[in-house]
Amino acid sequence: MNLPPKVTSRAFERLAEIGAADEGKALRIAVEGGGCSGFQYDIALDAPAEDDLVLEGSGQKVVVDSVSLPFLADAVIDFTEELIGARFTIENPNATAACGCGTSFSM
Repeated sequence: MNLPPKVTSRAFERLAEIGAADEGKALRIAVEGGGCSGFQYDIALDAPAEDDLVLEGSGQKVVVDSVSLPFLADAVIDFTEELIGARFTIENPNATAACGCGTSFSM
Protein backbone atom coordinates (compact mmCIF):
# COMPACT_ATOMS: atom_id res chain seq x y z
CA MET A 1 0.00 0.00 0.00
CA ASN A 2 1.38 3.41 -0.98
CA LEU A 3 1.07 6.14 1.62
CA PRO A 4 0.26 9.64 0.39
CA PRO A 5 2.88 12.36 0.69
CA LYS A 6 3.02 14.40 3.89
CA VAL A 7 3.20 18.18 4.04
CA THR A 8 4.99 19.90 6.92
CA SER A 9 3.39 22.71 8.88
CA ARG A 10 6.24 24.94 7.66
CA ALA A 11 5.15 24.38 4.03
CA PHE A 12 1.51 25.16 4.84
CA GLU A 13 2.60 28.28 6.76
CA ARG A 14 4.60 29.52 3.75
CA LEU A 15 1.58 29.02 1.48
CA ALA A 16 -0.48 31.09 3.93
CA GLU A 17 2.19 33.82 3.90
CA ILE A 18 2.05 34.14 0.13
CA GLY A 19 -1.77 34.05 0.14
CA ALA A 20 -2.21 31.02 -2.13
CA ALA A 21 -5.68 30.07 -0.88
CA ASP A 22 -6.84 33.70 -1.05
CA GLU A 23 -6.27 33.50 -4.81
CA GLY A 24 -7.96 30.09 -5.13
CA LYS A 25 -4.60 28.40 -5.69
CA ALA A 26 -2.89 25.35 -4.25
CA LEU A 27 0.72 24.21 -4.37
CA ARG A 28 0.87 21.64 -7.17
CA ILE A 29 3.56 18.96 -6.88
CA ALA A 30 3.99 16.94 -10.07
CA VAL A 31 6.58 14.50 -11.41
CA GLU A 32 7.60 14.71 -15.06
CA GLY A 33 10.08 12.84 -17.21
CA GLY A 34 13.34 14.68 -17.82
CA GLY A 35 16.00 16.41 -15.80
CA CYS A 36 19.54 15.17 -15.38
CA SER A 37 18.48 12.10 -13.37
CA GLY A 38 15.43 10.87 -15.33
CA PHE A 39 12.54 12.52 -13.48
CA GLN A 40 12.02 16.04 -12.25
CA TYR A 41 9.64 17.80 -9.90
CA ASP A 42 7.35 20.51 -11.17
CA ILE A 43 6.27 22.77 -8.30
CA ALA A 44 3.84 25.59 -9.03
CA LEU A 45 0.79 27.42 -7.76
CA ASP A 46 -2.23 26.12 -9.62
CA ALA A 47 -5.97 25.56 -9.26
CA PRO A 48 -6.90 22.10 -7.97
CA ALA A 49 -8.23 19.67 -10.60
CA GLU A 50 -10.99 17.10 -10.17
CA ASP A 51 -8.72 14.02 -9.97
CA ASP A 52 -6.08 15.56 -7.66
CA LEU A 53 -5.21 14.26 -4.23
CA VAL A 54 -5.76 17.28 -1.97
CA LEU A 55 -3.71 17.65 1.21
CA GLU A 56 -4.98 20.41 3.50
CA GLY A 57 -3.58 22.30 6.47
CA SER A 58 -3.80 25.81 7.93
CA GLY A 59 -6.48 26.67 5.37
CA GLN A 60 -4.06 25.88 2.52
CA LYS A 61 -3.94 23.09 -0.06
CA VAL A 62 -1.22 21.01 -1.69
CA VAL A 63 -2.35 18.95 -4.67
CA VAL A 64 -0.84 15.96 -6.48
CA ASP A 65 -2.20 14.58 -9.74
CA SER A 66 -3.01 10.87 -10.03
CA VAL A 67 -0.11 10.16 -12.42
CA SER A 68 2.49 11.70 -10.09
CA LEU A 69 1.09 10.15 -6.91
CA PRO A 70 2.90 6.76 -7.11
CA PHE A 71 6.24 8.58 -7.51
CA LEU A 72 5.57 10.58 -4.33
CA ALA A 73 4.39 7.79 -2.02
CA ASP A 74 5.42 8.60 1.56
CA ALA A 75 7.39 11.70 0.46
CA VAL A 76 7.65 14.79 2.67
CA ILE A 77 6.95 18.22 1.18
CA ASP A 78 8.63 21.01 3.15
CA PHE A 79 9.76 24.62 2.87
CA THR A 80 13.36 25.55 3.63
CA GLU A 81 15.23 28.82 3.92
CA GLU A 82 18.98 28.66 3.34
CA LEU A 83 21.73 31.08 2.40
CA ILE A 84 21.20 30.26 -1.28
CA GLY A 85 17.48 31.00 -1.08
CA ALA A 86 14.10 29.79 0.08
CA ARG A 87 12.18 27.01 -1.68
CA PHE A 88 9.75 24.16 -1.36
CA THR A 89 11.60 20.83 -1.08
CA ILE A 90 10.64 17.19 -1.43
CA GLU A 91 12.22 14.40 0.58
CA ASN A 92 11.35 11.35 -1.49
CA PRO A 93 12.14 7.88 -0.07
CA ASN A 94 11.43 6.37 -3.51
CA ALA A 95 14.29 8.22 -5.21
CA THR A 96 17.43 6.12 -5.59
CA ALA A 97 19.55 9.09 -6.71
CA ALA A 98 19.15 12.84 -6.99
CA CYS A 99 21.06 15.65 -8.60
CA GLY A 100 22.60 18.52 -6.70
CA CYS A 101 19.81 20.96 -7.46
CA GLY A 102 17.23 18.75 -5.70
CA THR A 103 14.65 18.94 -8.49
CA SER A 104 15.77 15.91 -10.50
CA PHE A 105 15.84 12.29 -9.34
CA SER A 106 15.85 8.67 -10.47
CA MET A 107 14.00 5.62 -9.21
